[in-house]
Amino acid sequence: MKTFLSMLSAAVLVLAATTGWAAPKGETLVTTAQGDVTLYRIQHASFVLEWHGQTIYVDPTQGAEAYAGLPTADVVLLTHGHGDHLDSNTLNGLDLRKALVIMPQAVADEIGERFGHAQTIMANGETVHTDAGVGIHAMPMYHLPPSDDAYHPKGWGNGYVLTLADKRIYISGDTQGIEEMRDLDNIDVAFVCMNLPYTMDVEEAADAVADFAPAVVYPYHYRGQDTERFRELVNQREPEIEVRLRDWYAPR
Repeated sequence: MKTFLSMLSAAVLVLAATTGWAAPKGETLVTTAQGDVTLYRIQHASFVLEWHGQTIYVDPTQGAEAYAGLPTADVVLLTHGHGDHLDSNTLNGLDLRKALVIMPQAVADEIGERFGHAQTIMANGETVHTDAGVGIHAMPMYHLPPSDDAYHPKGWGNGYVLTLADKRIYISGDTQGIEEMRDLDNIDVAFVCMNLPYTMDVEEAADAVADFAPAVVYPYHYRGQDTERFRELVNQREPEIEVRLRDWYAPR
């Protein structure tokens, strides 16, 4: 029996080495009245949050193997239909049988009704609460000036504000420094995008973040941008904001 188990363990190690996956490392995002929120960075705009027995996948991409070792999703948040956020191959490979899958109408139009009764369409401004106590508010995300032919038209996608016990977490999606972002209040942690021409530059992102002043901000979706400059600009205006710089593009 021991020999069999040793052979099985060796086989798993070989599989991990040949497929390139490794369980993502977690870090404490914030502490709530009902325990810590743990962040697992996947890549670019994809990440996982774990809190109070609930696991939330945000724009899962990079293949199902990138999520090996993580709990299965209870909630999946899809922001919009661009390929670095909506990856059908990853969604098809994940075990989403128990997940509530939340998306804007444009994503539902693209993927159909593959998730059945678990598929929830949210428009900007709507709020839902899961039975497990996760609050989800759909935020606008769009390019300025708003237009129907913009790369991200207003109403086409969702950012999200999560309420986990006494803490609020903002996920920008792909957007510029829009009024709705700047008017946010009481945000404990924010994930804010930046990269031209797809979202906004570092200067605009820093200006918007300084306006709504989250306690903590993570720049993400920042490929090729100077995040050190982002931190400098944010803290010039709001020294109390903690800017957490992480490598969202490290090979796994």
